[in-house]
Amino acid sequence: MKILTLARKEGQDILSNKIYLLVMFVQLLIILGAFGLAIVSSVVTDSDLMDEWGGSTALKVGVLQEINGTSLEKALNSQNLNLIYYDTLNNAKRQVGSEIVALVYISNSKGDIAVQIDNSNVFYPAVSEKISKALESYRLDERLSKEGFSQTQINVIQNPINLNEIKVNENSAVPLALDSSYFVEIMYGFIVPFILLLPFFLASNIVTDSIVGERERKTFEVLLMTPMSAPMVIIGKILPILIFSLIQSAAWILLLNALKVPIFHSLLILVLLFFVGLGFIGLGVLISMLVDSTKEANSAITLMLFFATFILFVPLFMNIPQLQGILNIIPTVLMVRMASTPTLQLDLILGFLPSILLSLGIFALSVRFFKQEGAIRL
Repeated sequence: MKILTLARKEGQDILSNKIYLLVMFVQLLIILGAFGLAIVSSVVTDSDLMDEWGGSTALKVGVLQEINGTSLEKALNSQNLNLIYYDTLNNAKRQVGSEIVALVYISNSKGDIAVQIDNSNVFYPAVSEKISKALESYRLDERLSKEGFSQTQINVIQNPINLNEIKVNENSAVPLALDSSYFVEIMYGFIVPFILLLPFFLASNIVTDSIVGERERKTFEVLLMTPMSAPMVIIGKILPILIFSLIQSAAWILLLNALKVPIFHSLLILVLLFFVGLGFIGLGVLISMLVDSTKEANSAITLMLFFATFILFVPLFMNIPQLQGILNIIPTVLMVRMASTPTLQLDLILGFLPSILLSLGIFALSVRFFKQEGAIRL
């Protein structure tokens, strides 16, 4: 009952903090912004998605009037490029980077093709891919024409097989916001674990402010004199923020599912987040015992989160077979593996153990330091 009373008081303090509520709203904006950025970046870097989403009109490529009716024009048009015609080469070159993304022209009497592309343009990857495909088709067309093949024969050679795609079990497929390998990689490989950990990054800062704030308000000694043990005080302090953080992460999981980014094994992910959050909050308590002001606490928490982010997220971009055993117990790697596949493997569950043990160890250490601080002050 004493723990619940303290927890209720801490919870009311947190919910009455307008900054905390504002940060929750900011987290929502971050999620929606990251999702939108993943969608846009996936489309602009994939030429097929550009065609599917009708964005090919933005792929403006300059050509000279002299290619009218040629196989080069046909090849470029087959890639759904928006061709802009110019009378002179100098005039066309001046428009690269402003009116057009790229310029394609015949550079000499031998028929060699030159390409000038603005590689700073956001559509550069898609345009480059489409132009490469067009030139490959054009060169094959020219070579076959010189060998005496008719246009009908060339068309057969250029398109030897017509595939009829039949999708199996389409109704049972999990809906995905965008059928793109890049989108899946960026969402599950980085954005999903980052979003789910955001509330716990904030939690460590809040619990530190709470404990250091007790000192600055001269109420820390009063708290220590209550008939509560050190573990009870810490549990009462951290329980509300830990619960609020889990609720936020659960809400973000529901939001991601609503955005058609399915999160598998949500309950297990929340269990893992509980222990990761306990570790973050325990570190916040330890920092509180080592500093004397909220300013110092905020600086220390920022430094701690920097190293934690490095440890948690760098492994997501590493592919070193020799370190695979270590990488597979990193919480973010476990989250990615669980969130992205409906199949649950035993090694995923076993991978929880190091995080659980480390978090419980940090919590025990924070209780010990809290007892020492209480003894010194009393």
